[in-house]
Order: sequence, then structure tokens, then C-alpha cells
Amino acid sequence: MAAVDKAAGDLGGKKPACEALGVPRATYYRSRRPPGPPRQRPRPPRALDDAERSQVLDTLNSERFADQPPAQVQATLLDEGTYLCSVRTMYRVLDANQQVRERRDQLRHPQYSKPELVATAPNQVWSWDITKLKGPVTWSYFYLYVVLDIYSRYVVGWLLADCESAALARHLIAGTCKKERIEPGRLTLHADRGPSMKSKTLAQLLADLSVTKTHSRPHVSDDNPFSESQFKTMKYRPEFPERFGSQEDGLTFCRSYFAWYNTRHHHSGLGFLTPAQVHHGLADGALAHRQGVLARAYAVRPERFPNGSPTVASPAREVWINRPQPSASNTWRETDHERPAVAGVITKTITRAHLEPLMKTASI
Repeated sequence: MAAVDKAAGDLGGKKPACEALGVPRATYYRSRRPPGPPRQRPRPPRALDDAERSQVLDTLNSERFADQPPAQVQATLLDEGTYLCSVRTMYRVLDANQQVRERRDQLRHPQYSKPELVATAPNQVWSWDITKLKGPVTWSYFYLYVVLDIYSRYVVGWLLADCESAALARHLIAGTCKKERIEPGRLTLHADRGPSMKSKTLAQLLADLSVTKTHSRPHVSDDNPFSESQFKTMKYRPEFPERFGSQEDGLTFCRSYFAWYNTRHHHSGLGFLTPAQVHHGLADGALAHRQGVLARAYAVRPERFPNGSPTVASPAREVWINRPQPSASNTWRETDHERPAVAGVITKTITRAHLEPLMKTASI
């Protein structure tokens, strides 16, 4: 209400100041009234006395009823011919004694931090996962292990087996690191929280190779988006079968698919380059060639490019898993017209917009 007092001097009284600020005069004068002593609520005549409240609390906390809610307690007592009070009164008694909570022991889940990983070059961050491929009969599956470089989307290693095993995962990761010549301390390996991903066998291997491991949060599927996207691309291919007749059929399909994915698939997340071009350092040459083709096309028929000389799309320089979001305080520029108005706070923009016309009216 200090704003009303301040505006009253400029506008010539409390009434125009309240009208300018949209404050009811009754509310203003009520706020200026000194507070009186708090009123004591009289005790209702039907309320329980202290002895009865103590009896209710002792009954609820007895060994017999310690693990039962008030509704169950009252029902049991009624069956035995006893009535103490209503269920709501039982809750009031418990609340007055700080005992209103989940009275049974509950499992407390830990708070998992969000993985925030960035890759600025190939072989800095790998993502791996396992998917099921349907076998020849119902409830039979083959297990496809895939290791993917998130910067280039290049499948650096894969394995098809008839079971999910930590030993197979260790074999795949070790062989892939050796093939890619991973230097100690350079690579981060990201996965979900499956049994093979969290196994001690794999953890020991990664420690020996000086590879950092991270995991997705439980029940958060988009913490491992690149592996999930690659599996979707595979399963939406027109040649992907409903079922595989044998493990050899699966191996034949995977060899063909991963050769296509790495070398011929123009990935939308890479500026429509292939994963092999980005992974092996051929992206700049490919982009320069495409830019030359567009430049020649523009030189021949510039009228077909109303926005000027076209440029090719290029892959991102940074690839993130869960890019950190800027805080809300940094998203507003410190200007009068772009600062958000907070309820109960008068900003310069609001004051000028509302007071100036009213001041003119008051002066007339």
C-alpha cells in the first residue's frame, strides 16, 4: 500500500490513487488499520475434553492399532461395541500431535541426477543398448547389442546373440575399444540401467580401460535417445522382417543394415551426411562439394533462388544428451518493457502506462 501513499501526492488524493492502481479503497483503509489482538476461537460444546482426547490418542498408538488407519480402527471398535469419536476427529487428534503421515514404512527412492553429456568429436561419447528381435516362434528372441557414437551416429560395434549376457557385453565393448583405438581417459560410455549395463563384469572392464560410464535415470527413456532412435530406424526399414527364421538370418540382415546405415544413410541429424563421413573426418570435403554444386546451380538460374545464394546444412558442432537449460532468471533482458510483471509488484512499465493517462484526466 506504500504505492498508494506515494501516488496520492501526485494525483491529489487517495481516491484517484486507488483508482489508478486498481486498489479498492476499503482494502487500502483496512490495511492502514492497526491489527487487533487475535480472537480466541471458543471451544465447541461437543468437542472432546482433554481426557477423551488422550484416550483416543492412546488407542490409536496402542500395539493393536499402531499400523492401522483411523477408519479401520473405528470399524473394529464399533464391532466390539465401543465408540470413541468420528474418523475425522481421530485425524484431528493425530494432527495435533504431529502424527498425520504415512504410518507404514515406505521405500524411499533416491534422487538420480540427470546425465548431461556433450561430444564435440567422434569417439568422445558412445551410447549402447540392447534390443530384442523376434525369433521363429512365439516367445523366442535374439538379442542385438549395438554401440553408437553420438557425435557421428556411426555404429562402431554390434553383436547378435541368443541371450543377454554381461560377458557378451564385455566382449563387445573391449573389442570395439580396441578396434577404434580408444585412448585411456578419453571415452564416456552411456547406457540405460539394464542388468548387462550395470554388471560388475562390465564395470571392471571399463575401469581397466579408463572409460567413464554413465547411466540413464530409471524409467526415463529419453536419457538414451540416440540408441533408441537408431533402433527405430532399423525396425522401420521396409526389409525388416516380422520374425527371423534363425540366428543366421538375423546376422545376414544386420550385416546388410549396418553397412547401409553407416555408409549410405543420409542422416537428418548430420545435415544429411552419412555417419561414416562424419566419423572418419570426411564431412568438410562433402559439404564443400555440395556447396559447389549449389553455387553452380545459382550461377545458372539465380531467379530460382529468391532468398539469395543457397547454403548447405551442416552437422552440429556439439551433440548433447540432456543439454543444460538456462535458468529462468537469465531468459529476461533487463529492460522496462521486457521484464515480467509479478503479481503484487508495480513495475515501471505498469506505472507509466496506467498513471500518466489518469494524471492528465485528474489535472483536467
